[in-house]
Amino acid sequence: QVQLVESGGGLVQPGGSLRLSCTASGSIFVIAGMGWYRQGPGKQRELVATITRDAITTYVDSVKGRFTISRDNAKNTVYLQMDSLKPEDTAVYYCNADVITVWHNTLDAWGQGTLVTVSS
Repeated sequence: QVQLVESGGGLVQPGGSLRLSCTASGSIFVIAGMGWYRQGPGKQRELVATITRDAITTYVDSVKGRFTISRDNAKNTVYLQMDSLKPEDTAVYYCNADVITVWHNTLDAWGQGTLVTVSS
């Protein structure tokens, strides 16, 4: 019905940068809020950043000033620019979207996750 596909994860050294992308496709009428979550080894999944359709953003304190969330509504895509990466940022990153379908149902959609490893 609706698919979210993430890309951009990988291995990076501390202090480095990565840019994650997530594109939604399928029976989409409109996407409201979008966000990124992460789950580190042995940790619970946590909310990293959110962005409304009007580009109002929020961030968890641990990434403020280092990560930037943005979106392209025409492409149904959300991005996460991650700078000054730290080993504690190592996690599987998941994309999330609040979708209104063409049938006017609401759907909480998730991507499959992309692994980010910060290590020297």
